[in-house]
Amino acid sequence: MLRWYQMKLAKSPLLTQSITTAVLFATGDTMAQQLVEKKGLKNHEYARTGRMALYGGAIFGPAATTWFKFLQNKIVLRNKNAEIVARVAADQTIFASTNLFVFLSSMAIMEGSSPQKKLDSTYWNALTKNWMVWPFVQAVNFKFVPLHHRVLVVNVISLGWNCYLSFLNSQG
Repeated sequence: MLRWYQMKLAKSPLLTQSITTAVLFATGDTMAQQLVEKKGLKNHEYARTGRMALYGGAIFGPAATTWFKFLQNKIVLRNKNAEIVARVAADQTIFASTNLFVFLSSMAIMEGSSPQKKLDSTYWNALTKNWMVWPFVQAVNFKFVPLHHRVLVVNVISLGWNCYLSFLNSQG
């Protein structure tokens, strides 16, 4: 399975990472609905899962793939530990805050609600929670994981994070 994934990744990295991201975002939402909210299959909101998959595949997957490549090529320092700190700082101040803004706004638009109300009620809470989890994850990711597998690592860790975001979004 990993060999097949690596072959697809080498042939079409953006498409492969986008599809993987769509599937894992949908999985995170399903986990939120079934394990956290305990909705059961009868009450599962399939449109909500679809919105998460759409966001993951159309926005986050391509954005993260491009972002990690940018960080790899543009933040290059002689001291590799300083390089990792600089990449994590850029990731958390630029990408994380922007992605969270786009996520919450996109979800509100797709739900037919007010992006401003969604942002006002959830953004800072989610961003501070993000800073409790992702700097460590990204430091490990940038230090030990090859560029072409970084989105996959983020996606796997994101199962729990997307479960949280989906739950937070449904509450806001």
